[in-house]
Amino acid sequence: MRIDRIEIRHTKMELVTSFETSMGIETQEEHIMVRVDGDGVTGWGECVVEELPLYSSETVQTAWSVLRDCLIPAVLGKTISKVEEAIALWTKFRGHRMAKAGLESALWDALAKAKGVSLAKMLGGTRDRVDVGVSVGLQASPEALVRKVGAHLDEGYRRIKIKIAPGRDVELVKALRKEYPKVLLQVDANSAYELSDIDVFRAMDDAGLLLIEQPLSYEDIYDHSKLQRELKTAICLDESIHSLADARAALELNSCRVINIKPGRVGGFTESAAIHDYCASKKIPVWHGGMLESGIGRAGNVALASLPNFTLPGDISASRRYYREDIVEPEFVLNPDSTLTVPTGPGIGVTVLMDRLDRVTVRREEFRHR
Repeated sequence: MRIDRIEIRHTKMELVTSFETSMGIETQEEHIMVRVDGDGVTGWGECVVEELPLYSSETVQTAWSVLRDCLIPAVLGKTISKVEEAIALWTKFRGHRMAKAGLESALWDALAKAKGVSLAKMLGGTRDRVDVGVSVGLQASPEALVRKVGAHLDEGYRRIKIKIAPGRDVELVKALRKEYPKVLLQVDANSAYELSDIDVFRAMDDAGLLLIEQPLSYEDIYDHSKLQRELKTAICLDESIHSLADARAALELNSCRVINIKPGRVGGFTESAAIHDYCASKKIPVWHGGMLESGIGRAGNVALASLPNFTLPGDISASRRYYREDIVEPEFVLNPDSTLTVPTGPGIGVTVLMDRLDRVTVRREEFRHR
């Protein structure tokens, strides 16, 4: 496929409700949508950067610049038959994994459509449904959290993840365990704690949690190994894992017993699949995280999560969990068994609704091969 045209769009989508974590409160989600055209085929990807460098050092502005000045010129006008050929063209550019993942995902979609196969099949997926849960932000009180979780359980979600922060942690777990002693429950600290806070996690160690996600620094692997030695509950690393090399280091040091995979964080589906395969070889389960994606990114996430070693429910909730109106059809709907259906159509298997996309676009730039 020859890449004739690439378009990037800065979008702002209003969330159904505000979402609070230890990093702050979000009321809208800003991402970059990437469109790739070639040989009569259109591929779509989503770059999951945010307005500010809170979860990642990348932002909408940095990713826009790197896409415009580095990544797009590297591939525009080139003919590629597989994604690895495009990756080789931008390997010289260090870092900026979210920017790379946005463009890479659009190329995966386009190449899968060109072959007439689903993205899930092209990635090696084996399931037609993927188990999912719901992520619940910090609430005003333990009682409010219990009510919020109850509403999500009524919707059909069987696994609950709650955000925690210093001073808003143990009492939340206790309140939920009192009300819902059997629910699948995990907590996510988003790097908010230090090793000296170990007593907080010891106090949760008998709560039957599935895992404790990223308790310590967003770049740390070593101190997590010290913490994991002191706990029965599995630690899961998220922000610390940027590559297969990081995953290998974490498992060699016994820093975690579970790894969260987000394509944006690790640079795309190619690196995600490599981490998945390595963890499978070590009998370490993985699960798919979420970045409040639109239906474009969500479709790619569901396809990736259909790979066999994604054995824990992912943060890939239904479209209406975050957005009143998605920008694709069909929207993703929760099945009664707390799963999402893996699209079987070519590529990501959903149609981008251009009128809705136009309404949430605040900036657009187009690049053509001459």
